[in-house]
Amino acid sequence: MTTILDRTCPAPTLASPERSAGPLAFGPIARVTGADEFVPLADGATVRYANFDYAASAPALVAVQEAVATALTEYASVHRGAGYLSQRSTARYEAARDIVADFIGARGDDHVIFTGNTTDSLNLLAACVPGEVVVLDCEHHANLLPWKRIGARVVSAPLSIEGTLKAVEAELARRPAALLSVTGASNVTGEVLPIRRLAALAHRHGARIAVDGAQLVPHRRISLRDSGVDYLAFSGHKLYAPFGSGVLVGRADWFDEAEPYRCGGGASYEVIGTPVAKSVEVAWHTGPARHEAGSPNVLGAVAIGAACEAIAALGESEIARHEHYLTDLLLGSLTRLDGVRPLRIWADSTDRVGIVAFTVDGYTPREVAEFLSSRYGIGVRDGKFCAHPVVNRLGCYDGAVRASLGLGTAENDVHRLVRALEDLTALPK
Repeated sequence: MTTILDRTCPAPTLASPERSAGPLAFGPIARVTGADEFVPLADGATVRYANFDYAASAPALVAVQEAVATALTEYASVHRGAGYLSQRSTARYEAARDIVADFIGARGDDHVIFTGNTTDSLNLLAACVPGEVVVLDCEHHANLLPWKRIGARVVSAPLSIEGTLKAVEAELARRPAALLSVTGASNVTGEVLPIRRLAALAHRHGARIAVDGAQLVPHRRISLRDSGVDYLAFSGHKLYAPFGSGVLVGRADWFDEAEPYRCGGGASYEVIGTPVAKSVEVAWHTGPARHEAGSPNVLGAVAIGAACEAIAALGESEIARHEHYLTDLLLGSLTRLDGVRPLRIWADSTDRVGIVAFTVDGYTPREVAEFLSSRYGIGVRDGKFCAHPVVNRLGCYDGAVRASLGLGTAENDVHRLVRALEDLTALPK
C-alpha cells in the first residue's frame, strides 16, 4: 500500500535542523530534560527532536529532575516512621503540599490532595459531590466521563463564549445543581474560558465550580482566592513533573463528609475489632489523608512541588511573553498555508494557551504526524485527543493534528514545523 512516505518528496529545504531567525529569535526559557535529544529521520540522518507534544506530557524541568534525585538519596516511608529518613521524606511530602497551595492561591481551609493525575482527581471529586453536576460537552474525557457516570447534566456549548455562558446560566436556572465543572483551557484548541465569570455565574445560582486545570495550570497562574474557583484539578505530567502524580485542591467540607476515595492504611485513623468477631469499626481521618490511602507517591509530590517553585521563579510576565509570541507566530503561519485549517471552538474567543490544532487537506492526521516525524524530527499529537465529542462537532471525524508548545520551545522549532508543513502541502496529491 502506498503511503505518504512513498510519494515524490523534495529534500527538506532547511539547510540544517535549525532555521535561524536572527539574533532576536525566542529561545527556551527553561531547561527541560531531553532538549538535546537527536532522533533518526527516514533518510538515515539524525536531527534534534522538536517537541510539539507538551499538551500530552511535558518534559520534566531539569530543576525537577535535580529535586527528585536529591529526594531519592533520603527516600523512606512517609507518615509512618520515626527514623530520620522517614521524617525527612515526610517533611518533603508535606512541604510539597504547602508549595502547591501557595502556587495556586489556595484558601487557608482548602485541602490539597495528591492523586494520580487529573483523571484521578476528577473521579475523586465525583465521589464527593452531594448533588447534581452540570458539565459542558466540549470537555476532555477526564472532565466528562466521571460526571457522565453519575448522571451529570451535559450542556451543549454554543460556538461562542457568550453563548456558552448563557447556555450554562439557563441550565443552572432551570434546575439547581451542586457543581458546575468546566475546563480551564481546551486541550484541543487551547482556547481559554472566562473562569472568573463562570465562577460568579455558578455561585449566583447556588452552585460551586470545579476547573479542569490540566492545560491551564502549566501556562497560567490561577488563584483560587481571586478567581472564586472552588475546586481545581491538574496533573504533574503536564506541569513538567512527569512522575504519575496529580493534585485536587478545594473546599474541605465535601472532602471530609464523603466516604474515603480508597479504603486502606493512612486514610483510617483507628480500626476497632477483629474480622473473626465480624464487628470491625473504622474511624476515618479528615483532611487530605482521608483520600490518600496507601503509601503515597512521594517523588511525584516532590516533583510537582519543584515544578511549581521553578515556574513561579520564572515569573508570569516572562512566561506569557514567550508563549504569546510563539503561539501567535505558529497560528499566524498556519493560517497562511493553503490547505491547512486551524481549529477553534468559540468564534469570539480571544485568549488561548500554547495549543494549536489543525487539519491538512488531502492527508489524514496520522499521515501528517508521520511525515513530520520521519522527515523533520518533529513530534505532534494526532487523533481526537481524548475529547471525541468536541472534535466530532468541529467536523474532524478522523481527528486532527495538535501542536503544543511550552517552556522549552524555541522560535526555531516553530519555523521548522511551518517549513515542514509548507513542504507537505507542496507535495503532488
